[in-house]
Amino acid sequence: MKLARLAHLSQKWSIYLVIGSQDCGHSVENMFRILTEALQAGVGCVQWREKGAGSISDAIQREKIAIRMKELCHTYDAIFLINDDVSLACKVQADGVHVGHEDMPFAQVKQLVPTEMIIGISAGNIEEARIALTYGADYLGVGPMYASKSKTDAGEPIGPNGLSAIRKFVGGYPIVAIGGINPEHVSCLRKNGADAIAVISAITQAPDTKKAVQDFIFHFHKNHSYT
Repeated sequence: MKLARLAHLSQKWSIYLVIGSQDCGHSVENMFRILTEALQAGVGCVQWREKGAGSISDAIQREKIAIRMKELCHTYDAIFLINDDVSLACKVQADGVHVGHEDMPFAQVKQLVPTEMIIGISAGNIEEARIALTYGADYLGVGPMYASKSKTDAGEPIGPNGLSAIRKFVGGYPIVAIGGINPEHVSCLRKNGADAIAVISAITQAPDTKKAVQDFIFHFHKNHSYT
């Protein structure tokens, strides 16, 4: 099952949307509107990241949102991941979970999640990448590439050179680049080792969601090799 999910992920995740109500005017319905339009435009992987000031903390509401979001993603044959909340990801049977180095300890994550669940781990440098691989991450979320408007705790940008260094260290291991990325950055990041591009504000804050996604997809496929 996990191999099938990973194979599906590798086919679907060129543009990976990270979204939460805090990115959508603190409106759940606006979040679902943006998500629906993004999925219709071709987003193949979604991470629900409900964090920050004004984000939703009520457990019952979070569970309802997670179930609805998973069903919507699967309607469009997209992968659904939950950020940090491992218990919720297990409860709603999400496709996977994404955790950072400041979240739940990785060893505990491995103990809690079913074997078929995808585990993504953030890495901002080679040492964090090494630790993530040691704990069996299925992919790395590498960044921030550039200054991020959405993640105030993201740290200093590592840029394409930092991405390239991590790529050389991990070999063919799956990498998602994240952090302040706009469509014009995509070709450079692909050349430096990104297998997929994670986007928050450039899609959630765009005046035309579908066009924003299509722009990212266009630039993603302009050059699909790295050196």
